[in-house]
Amino acid sequence: MNDHIRPALVTLGLMIGLTGLAYPLAITGLGQALMPVEANASLITRDGRIIGSALVGQAFAAPDYLHPRPSAVEYDAAAAGASNLGPTSAPMLADQTARATAYAAENGTDRVPVDAVTTSASGLDPHVSPENAAAQAGRIAAARGVPVEQVRALIAAQTEPRWLGLFGEPRVNVLLVNLALDAAWPQTPTDPATEG
Repeated sequence: MNDHIRPALVTLGLMIGLTGLAYPLAITGLGQALMPVEANASLITRDGRIIGSALVGQAFAAPDYLHPRPSAVEYDAAAAGASNLGPTSAPMLADQTARATAYAAENGTDRVPVDAVTTSASGLDPHVSPENAAAQAGRIAAARGVPVEQVRALIAAQTEPRWLGLFGEPRVNVLLVNLALDAAWPQTPTDPATEG
């Protein structure tokens, strides 16, 4: 019996050492060496304080900021997830209709992009479509007192293309645009991380 237990324990110890210690430490070190910003959650700081992450959506409701897509979890990273409501769910359809009406009224448009009324699978999507961002440009320009063409140009400059020109869709990072808006046209002291 000892002939079987000893090799099993040695193998167990070796695998714990390799997969539980060596591999995680190697990958962490590699991530820190090759992509330190991404390995540390792509955190964004302003005035020495962390105000968000380029990878996690957050709520913005002030008229002078770009608004994110809706979240089924109220942008709570600890509760990330979808609503799990099906496409024929009456509550979901009612929510989308209400969001579409509010979006159209708020932005003065009849055309409402789908990502303006639907939540993402995680509830934390940091991006909106270029169409969604462009539709909000008039409201933002009016609230900041600047020409709408300048706001549109800023949004276009912040639009991220498809990855490698092939994968995904063009997208606009809401937090990065809002920080660029504050840099271009400073308002009264506000904190984009707490706007809402």
